[in-house]
Amino acid sequence: MHKRIYLDYNATTPLSEEVKHFYISELEKFGNASSLHEDGRLESKKIEKARVEFAELINCSANEIIFTSGGSESNNTVFQTMISLSKKMQRNTIVISAIEHPCVIESAKELEREGFRLIEVAVNPDGRINMDEYQKALSENPLLVSIMAANNEIGTVQDIQTLADLAHQSGALFHSDAVQAVGKIPVDLKAWNVDYATFSSHKIYGPKGIGALYVKEGRNIEPLIRGGHQEKGFRAGTYNAPAIAAFGLAASLAKKELSSYKSHTWKLREALREGFLEKIPNIHVNGHESEVLPNTLNVSFPGAEGEAILLHLDLLGISVSTGSACASGSLDPSHVLMAIGLGPELAHGSIRFSFGKYSTMEEVDYILEKFPPVIDRLRKMSSIPM
Repeated sequence: MHKRIYLDYNATTPLSEEVKHFYISELEKFGNASSLHEDGRLESKKIEKARVEFAELINCSANEIIFTSGGSESNNTVFQTMISLSKKMQRNTIVISAIEHPCVIESAKELEREGFRLIEVAVNPDGRINMDEYQKALSENPLLVSIMAANNEIGTVQDIQTLADLAHQSGALFHSDAVQAVGKIPVDLKAWNVDYATFSSHKIYGPKGIGALYVKEGRNIEPLIRGGHQEKGFRAGTYNAPAIAAFGLAASLAKKELSSYKSHTWKLREALREGFLEKIPNIHVNGHESEVLPNTLNVSFPGAEGEAILLHLDLLGISVSTGSACASGSLDPSHVLMAIGLGPELAHGSIRFSFGKYSTMEEVDYILEKFPPVIDRLRKMSSIPM
């Protein structure tokens, strides 16, 4: 193949063609959406349209959406809110899973440094929450429970509705980082009954630097960024109106394409998985067998080092990941893979293939032709036991 093969859609997605053309046209308009003149009013209307479009994708009310710079800001906002809520509710325990995104883990640890108690709930080998440990954690009367809807590395999908119901029975608030789930599987916030949820535009073929925070009506939220009146005072700063409008279009397209996206990416994922099992001996597929994102395949290759695999694939024109893009600068094994019990050597030999709507079966065929000899060669050179 002459073009590069991009299989790192969980790290980020390209702008869809429709969103790209729309976004470029919006960049020509520069009115401040907070201004009262016509230019400002037009931009404000686009923002409110985008708010409705995104709310329709996740099934909530538009007035429950706050636009932010992305998932990390949204997550940090929720956790920082717990400082004031802790005094009001007389609770100071935070519960997270062992496989959360780094920004959730670091936000929780920051609260721990502020005097909160932090409980990390273990997961089963398939990445699903260990329910015995979860029930035990809930017995500690937590203030907030934060469980991601779908894991960015192994793709395992959690039963958020059940987890949220149990958390509420204990008197806790429930937050879900749904950045990886939205646009790939149905996200129904009314059915899930969560209190807070976070999202990011660049995971659904929209612009980078824009995201959303869902705050259930009646729930408290404290602004992380203070200043102006934007977003009803909950998120100050001049609106990035072109990006927000493009985010809305991306959400509208994601809702329309959800069914076709799922079937398309699942077909590619399964073809690659079955091809690996047939052509490469002694491999391990990570994550839940069925409750998994349709586009995500995480595979361990014992006897081969992940960074070496990644570099060889890069030379073949294939872009993949050894784990979370947010932790790619670390030499430590993936905390997600360690949490599901792989051990350091197997975790270091794992690769994440994440497909998107522009992926093709031709690309899968190319990988299945070129990649197995790479693993064979690396294993022969390696001192890592298989």
